[in-house]
Amino acid sequence: MNIKPLKNIFKVNLNIQSNERLLLFTDSIRKEENLTEYDRIRRQSLKDVVLALKEIGSKICKELIYFEYPSLGSHGLEPPAELWELAFGKRILNDFKNKGILEKLISKEINKKELLSVKRNIKIYKEDAVDAVIALSNFSTSHTNFRDLLTQVCGTRYASMPLFDISMLDGAMCADWMEIYKRALKIKKILQKVIKIRIETPNGTHITLFKDKRKIHIDSGILSKKGSFGNLPAGEVFLAPLEGLSEGRLVIEWAPTRKLNNPLILHIKEGRVVEIQGDEHYNLELEKKLNERVENRNIAELGIGINDKASRPDNILESEKILGTIHIAIGDNSSFGGKIRTPFHQDFIFFAPNVYGIDTNGKEIIILKEGKILV
Repeated sequence: MNIKPLKNIFKVNLNIQSNERLLLFTDSIRKEENLTEYDRIRRQSLKDVVLALKEIGSKICKELIYFEYPSLGSHGLEPPAELWELAFGKRILNDFKNKGILEKLISKEINKKELLSVKRNIKIYKEDAVDAVIALSNFSTSHTNFRDLLTQVCGTRYASMPLFDISMLDGAMCADWMEIYKRALKIKKILQKVIKIRIETPNGTHITLFKDKRKIHIDSGILSKKGSFGNLPAGEVFLAPLEGLSEGRLVIEWAPTRKLNNPLILHIKEGRVVEIQGDEHYNLELEKKLNERVENRNIAELGIGINDKASRPDNILESEKILGTIHIAIGDNSSFGGKIRTPFHQDFIFFAPNVYGIDTNGKEIIILKEGKILV
């Protein structure tokens, strides 16, 4: 195992100080999970990564808190109450429980007024919260109230590593994070000028997204500032398109961890997936999630990959970072500037895209041409 990138998580990515408290957590495989042999081996190997991080971290930070919980089975679901207590502290969790608010936070059924009250209460006890988090759970906690409140209210630095594969330590995790940050700034500068984005790919995907004044986010791997949040491996520039306006179709060739036997076509109308076409088993899994809540059909995210060390197409954590790719997600976007709050977020990767930005004067700017960044 290449230990250097793991040491860099503490020393470079999160810049952990000797007086800080860090929370490291992962999830375990449930008996009822139906896994491929590859996925089972990949997830079992995470134990080695976790043990290495525990050993490294215990020598660097003031306190390393470790927690493991049974897999939640889907990205975007809130982690269990025990993890909330370890992250935020007992005082605020007792307050949540006494007011009956914790269940609403975990189910994502909390309203705006209640959420504002939660944020005010957390501020009172925010010194109880951990300084940094390494989220090594297989299923992502990125788009959750848990992560959002930790980073935005408590100022916790948060490294999210869902679907992590030990092979990434020899690939995407070896990136020059400062070079990625510089690349991201150039793309962000262009995206800030446009109000609409048009995308075409060789496989038949074509979609128009509306940005207007939505914030452009950078995931560069540099998570040293208070409240920083991002993936590791990192390497994308992303935004939440305006809800209800996206139009077109997405031709999906890759599920999160495998190439599909046959492509699926997602038809997009008024910002939502309205129909899925295609003869592929993943259709059933995706349709089931979309039917759980209408919000799960939302076109949630557009991201542009900028990591030149990323190469694997069969793992969405890495594939969405591949230099010159784009990814589009459906579901929750509340944690990065959108209005949809739902316990589901799924990204899909697209290769060799043409990406055009349209500014307020109607001028078209070529951002990517056949997967090559032109800005």
